[in-house]
Amino acid sequence: MTADNVTEPALLLRAGDSVAVARRDLAAGEAICVAGHSVTATAAVPRGHKIALAAVPEGAAVVKYGQVIGYATRAIAPGDHVHVDNCGMGVPALDHGFGRDYRPTVPAADIVTFDGYVRADGRVGTRNFIGVISSVNCSATASRAIAEAFRGDRLAAFPNVDGVVALTHGTGCGMGATGEAIDLLRRTLRGYADHPNFAGIVIVGLGCEVNQIAPLAESLSARAPGLVAALTIQDAGGTREAVARGIAAVEAMLPVANEARRTAVPVSHLSVGLQCGGSDGYSGLSANPVLGVAVDLLVARGGTAILSETPEIYGAEHLLTARAASPAVAEALMARVHWWEDYTRLHKGDMNNNPSPGNKAGGLTTILEKSLGAVAKAGSTGLMAVYDYAQPVTASGLVFMDTPGYDPVSATGQVAGGANLICFTTGRGSTYGCKPVPSLKIATNTPLYRRMSLDMDFNAGTVPDGAATIAQAGADLFALMVETASGRRSLSELNGLGDNEFVPWQLGAVM
Repeated sequence: MTADNVTEPALLLRAGDSVAVARRDLAAGEAICVAGHSVTATAAVPRGHKIALAAVPEGAAVVKYGQVIGYATRAIAPGDHVHVDNCGMGVPALDHGFGRDYRPTVPAADIVTFDGYVRADGRVGTRNFIGVISSVNCSATASRAIAEAFRGDRLAAFPNVDGVVALTHGTGCGMGATGEAIDLLRRTLRGYADHPNFAGIVIVGLGCEVNQIAPLAESLSARAPGLVAALTIQDAGGTREAVARGIAAVEAMLPVANEARRTAVPVSHLSVGLQCGGSDGYSGLSANPVLGVAVDLLVARGGTAILSETPEIYGAEHLLTARAASPAVAEALMARVHWWEDYTRLHKGDMNNNPSPGNKAGGLTTILEKSLGAVAKAGSTGLMAVYDYAQPVTASGLVFMDTPGYDPVSATGQVAGGANLICFTTGRGSTYGCKPVPSLKIATNTPLYRRMSLDMDFNAGTVPDGAATIAQAGADLFALMVETASGRRSLSELNGLGDNEFVPWQLGAVM
């Protein structure tokens, strides 16, 4: 978007596109001019939806972003509203070009720091919580009761402790003692228990579950004495006894956790999980590319950005494989894409089941269109590594983690992998919180930012409004990310959100 087109009623994103995106509601019969194309709307076109600038014959490709987003299911005339009734999925021929566009990142000359909690293993936290982790759903209520005991003024004497959070889930038993499902759960729980945003951890089990707490407790990194506790309800003598023991364990940890102090560290210690949820027609032209600029600024300073949601890069994976640092990285990404194709086929599903009804109401028509916009979150740097769900992320730069597109499950994997900040773009509106990690909500459009002003941390709607360029907004977002990592509260934190969003990915049969 430039000063020449921000006043036009619709936006042409790339020369040669067959559609433009409506900047406001267009009325049927309204004559408009977009980048030299004069058309008359044949039907009402809602804000954020697509209007055809050229005729598209039945079966021909519909092009947006300079890429195929679908195929005309019937002839489309100039001025038509292009959406689900005349545009379908199809299978585009993609040129994956492994590594073709890879360029080593040029390190930035300046040094950017944030104030974080340096842990004993050298990793850095952006928050200072105590966690109560249930090994199985059977200990979820007890775990929550322990954390609830520290609501209100109970932590007033410990100002450097951000809170006590319970991480509960719906599995841990009724599953095989070996195999992919239990390995994934244990990897997720271990990632949280070892997370640098936790000063201390209490693990609570029932006692007889498949997911025994001993292997988890024994695999954790070393912490200062007294900052890890494990108990089972059966050994404690019952629920009330276990809750009492858990409360006592947290009380013993609080003075030690309160001694932690923030110190200035390079922004290379920042690991950001990239999320988009409740996407709309503006996501791919405002919030996602704005976040992509912020990602480039972070990566140039040695930081890490974790792109995920494999079903939501489907049809746009060629933009990432072309940026892969090696053929092995590109092949690893394609292996995950093919796994998802097989997985959905096995369960009689369809990769185009995504976009959701809300996405479609916001103007997104196919998963190809949604994915092309979603990949913009990844900026322009090389893809350095591909990780399985909840696998510890050790590489710097842009990396990919295989996760579902469902945001709570996806972000849970990112945090388990080490993300200490979440950046979440949204066009329809999301209030997602992510304890123990701060979550920034980035609005794609100004009406949303104003309507949900107490939930949206950043307005990328300034870009389609013409008030800021993508580069300017990206620099402002990067500054907010650094401030948030240093302790500035996100709105989801101020609203007390994030206690129920720990959702590990469940695979395999429930036995």
